[in-house]
Amino acid sequence: MRRGTFRDETVDYAAVGATQAPDLMHYPPERSTPAEESWRIGSGEARFQSASEALLSWAAQRGAGLELKDVRPASGPMYSGVSFDAEGNPVAPSRAETDVRYDADGTPYVGAGTTIRLDGRIKGMRADAELRVIFAIEEPRRVGFALGTISDSVVSGEESFMLEWNDKDEVWFTVRAFDAPAALLYRVFPGLMRRRRRELFTRYLRAISPLYTTPA
Repeated sequence: MRRGTFRDETVDYAAVGATQAPDLMHYPPERSTPAEESWRIGSGEARFQSASEALLSWAAQRGAGLELKDVRPASGPMYSGVSFDAEGNPVAPSRAETDVRYDADGTPYVGAGTTIRLDGRIKGMRADAELRVIFAIEEPRRVGFALGTISDSVVSGEESFMLEWNDKDEVWFTVRAFDAPAALLYRVFPGLMRRRRRELFTRYLRAISPLYTTPA
């Protein structure tokens, strides 16, 4: 696993954390297109725990056919990112400091402030990007994180991945995003950006829930 090649840059959009806004679908950041899907992926604590482990070890990205070529955890132990409650209100981070965990091949798990490089194509459309984990949440019944674009992406924006084990014992997986075109092709043909997003959402679901369950 190659590491240490990233520039220390901020994200390339202003509305950091906006994937957690309750009104994202009605009032997205300027010039961006919002998207949201939720799926019930099972029930019970065991299902929630296994899905959480998969999500935090980048299973959604890998399952989408994207290659993690570099993963750099936040440089300082005090970095906590931004955090939001279930209604999208900013709150104190759920975990101020987290020991870095690694999967079997030595890749660090998701953590606030982590920077990653993704390479790949989605139905022939480029999906390369440098991204940063805007926030990461690990709570007894809610786990997730958001990725924001830094550079080298055909779009500019953010996507979040959230798992919730609710009071009805159901486990739900929700992906939300907003994208603004960065590449000229997507500015001229915005429908391509929506097509790319739909395909990504489908691949994310298959990665976290191979059996596919009931859409919301």
